[in-house]
Amino acid sequence: MPKVVVSGLGFICPIGNDQETVTQSLRELRHGLSVYPRFEAPNIPVRVAGLVKDFVTDSPEPEDWKYPAMYKLRREVLRGFAPHVLYGYCALTQAIADAKLTPDDISNLDTGLFTASAGSSMLTYYNLGRMEKNGVARSTPMGVVSSVVGTLSYNLVAAFKVLGSSCGFASACASSGHALGFAWEEIASGRQKRMLVVGGEDGNLETILPFAAMRALSLNPNPDTASRPFDVARDGFVGAGGAVAMVLETEEEAVRRGAPVYCEMPGWGMASDGYNVAISHPEGSGLVQAMKLALRRSNLQPGDVDYINAHATSTPIGDTSEIRALKTVFGTNDAESPAISSTKALTGHGLSLASILEAGICALSIKHGFMPGSAHIQNLDPEAAGLNIIRTTVNERPQVVLSNSSGFGGANVALVFKAV
Repeated sequence: MPKVVVSGLGFICPIGNDQETVTQSLRELRHGLSVYPRFEAPNIPVRVAGLVKDFVTDSPEPEDWKYPAMYKLRREVLRGFAPHVLYGYCALTQAIADAKLTPDDISNLDTGLFTASAGSSMLTYYNLGRMEKNGVARSTPMGVVSSVVGTLSYNLVAAFKVLGSSCGFASACASSGHALGFAWEEIASGRQKRMLVVGGEDGNLETILPFAAMRALSLNPNPDTASRPFDVARDGFVGAGGAVAMVLETEEEAVRRGAPVYCEMPGWGMASDGYNVAISHPEGSGLVQAMKLALRRSNLQPGDVDYINAHATSTPIGDTSEIRALKTVFGTNDAESPAISSTKALTGHGLSLASILEAGICALSIKHGFMPGSAHIQNLDPEAAGLNIIRTTVNERPQVVLSNSSGFGGANVALVFKAV
């Protein structure tokens, strides 16, 4: 079975729009959260979001958008985009350059593309309203491909002329974890030599605010403390947007081109809670199985893991569920526990984007030799006693890293990354 490695990364996210900025933000525990002007209304109880900087995409008309001049897009390509597709295009452009890929490396039967997103609520709402008001004849012909769940996949496959496997994944907050896991399967099985994986979310009012009706969002108006996983006073997650791209390929291919190798991805696991449509199992049963499967597939034991990037979104129920799952797999002796943190304290919760953003963070941690702390904890939840929740950055290189993600319906994914 070929060894699967990470050879390229691209970031457009609240803590930076390039790898260097993201790495520095993680080291310094510098968050990317702010008061969102569109939330400043009497009937909106939420105030804070994780916004992408240097992009202006609030308009439903792509021609009105502003984005860094370094990214060149033709009008006929841009008109089929949603905001997160633009972010994804830019992140994938970065990752392709980082991996030293040429157009011929990408556009062949050995290279595929998997994506993860929930579509664009903003454009769905806008296009349906426009059609109802003005009629079909005056509606945009790109209304479907720019807004439905598969928009990230359709647009990027066409824009980058991908000929290999392609598919979009939609499993809520586990989406991009599934995309990475099944991309690993494509390479490990020999069906593809290389997979491009992209996850993205618009991260605007239309994407985030509906979660307020579920009582899932933080009502804390202070960006410095609104997202605080594992803190006893956490009161919900902070929604975020952006996109992250990752290149997975065989080690042989990466070495052949002289590409950077961030780490190996030796395996992954997934399992379901079978419990509730929106709430994690109280004991994290599905996540326990996903972690065990990931370690078994990677030929590793719990004691081999140095760092865990937790899913922990800063919700009271979700964080507790994961804490219990971690104790089941790794025990309750904090002296022997791997270092654990949730970087959602810095980035916010990117929904479909979350898993690949955190996988990218794990790759950076291994490559650059550090483990980012879990920021904003003032009073650690007593439930977490016995786990090594790190609150400051540890400047040591982890050899084995585990990244967890959980989504609606109790979908759980665990990804393993390993130093090479």
